[in-house]
Amino acid sequence: MGRQNNSLCCPGHLPVMNRRRFLQNTSAGFGWLALAGLLGKQVQAASKSALPQFAAQVKNVIFCFMDGGPSHVDTFDPKPALKTHEGKAIGKEAVSKRSQSNASRVWLGSPWEFRQRGESGLWVSDLFPHLASIADELCVVRSMVGELPLHGQQNLLLHTGRIIGQAPSMGAWVSYGLGTENKNLPAYVVLNNDWVPNGGLENFGSSFLPATHQATLVRAKGSPVDNIQPADSLPLQKRKLALLAEQDLTFAAQASEASPIESAIANYETAFRMQTLVPEVADISREPLHIQREYGVNSKDEHQHYYATQALRARRLVEAGVRFVEITCPSFDSNNSPWDQHGLLKRNHEKNARITEQSVAALILDLKRRGLLDETLVVWAGEMGRTPHTPKVTSTCGRDHHVNGYSLFMAGGGLKGGMTFGETDEFGNSVVEHPLTIHDIHATILDQLGIDHESLTFRQGGRDHRLTDVHGHVIQEILS
Repeated sequence: MGRQNNSLCCPGHLPVMNRRRFLQNTSAGFGWLALAGLLGKQVQAASKSALPQFAAQVKNVIFCFMDGGPSHVDTFDPKPALKTHEGKAIGKEAVSKRSQSNASRVWLGSPWEFRQRGESGLWVSDLFPHLASIADELCVVRSMVGELPLHGQQNLLLHTGRIIGQAPSMGAWVSYGLGTENKNLPAYVVLNNDWVPNGGLENFGSSFLPATHQATLVRAKGSPVDNIQPADSLPLQKRKLALLAEQDLTFAAQASEASPIESAIANYETAFRMQTLVPEVADISREPLHIQREYGVNSKDEHQHYYATQALRARRLVEAGVRFVEITCPSFDSNNSPWDQHGLLKRNHEKNARITEQSVAALILDLKRRGLLDETLVVWAGEMGRTPHTPKVTSTCGRDHHVNGYSLFMAGGGLKGGMTFGETDEFGNSVVEHPLTIHDIHATILDQLGIDHESLTFRQGGRDHRLTDVHGHVIQEILS
């Protein structure tokens, strides 16, 4: 068969024959009508950033991610039995396949004292003096149960609800469900401290949701966002954006799947608007010096200085209308999971606490003073806990990965402060009361935002997906 002669058709090239054009040109266009109906449903689903489904308790979330797994038995879950039995073998009955353990390991007591704090009498370790001072604001969950004692998988579970990832981050789901309060800023921002956690950028991604819902990363050092300073004049920028939009829309009309291209156009426009507002919000020099000192910005420890900077930016971002803000931990010793102390527990947990806890406490206090804590939910969590036992008690020993029972805390609107929920056994080795998974935490966060976690769905691969998958329930006992 010879080559087709196009000269009878038109002087130029034939149009690209893609699925859209084929449906438009065949069967009198009825295929195109069907496609238009399907795409209309996709657009409706993809733009499901509407009002909350019921009365919301909060408008914003700040997630303080303690990467690596802080030790629950050294922070919020006191276990005097560990000190009493320190050095004694844990025995076969304490061995778990979910955590690093064998019968010959020995119990390890906490090197820090626990004390009851505030009017509530909440138990908090001396490791956290600043958080102890706001104990009445904290709602501590002591009965978290994970799936695998691996950082990457637990990080992805914490962020996406799946140990394999391949799903949107909870910040992306919040952005998709509620949209942004400020069109000049993204709905989801990660205040990064120059470290990508195990599990990679999938922790902050949008996966199958439109790309507009993935996190915008703001770094601690130097320029907060790449290319945030415009290289061209405003009129020239607008002309370039108009040309890009025109070209991309033409390409989208020919492509079999237009949503990634349309998301790219939206991202260009958001980036353009961000050039004015992001530098302003990120500039903490506008804050009074006493506020900067309260957060720890004046610290001579550069890691604490940068973490404090990001914590103060978090408050400024929620003030400006950003829905979901995450703050990551800096790594001070090239450990790819900063709270992961298999050895040197006392020295390095104290270092991590010194870097972060003053700023987290200041953030909660600052939000409360400004009347923002009632509408902001602060979540403090690592991806796992740490074993209450160790191979051998030494001056440099540590704790290993533990997902059988660990703690996190939340503070803010709609939650009871100064309380604990759930219990582990006398050694902190496993949960004995009210076991919870991260799906329950996700369901509760969405509930406080006015979203039913079972209703916030996205159609992908032939089924409706949601953040909590087929799991999760709202923890009614901790709601005020």
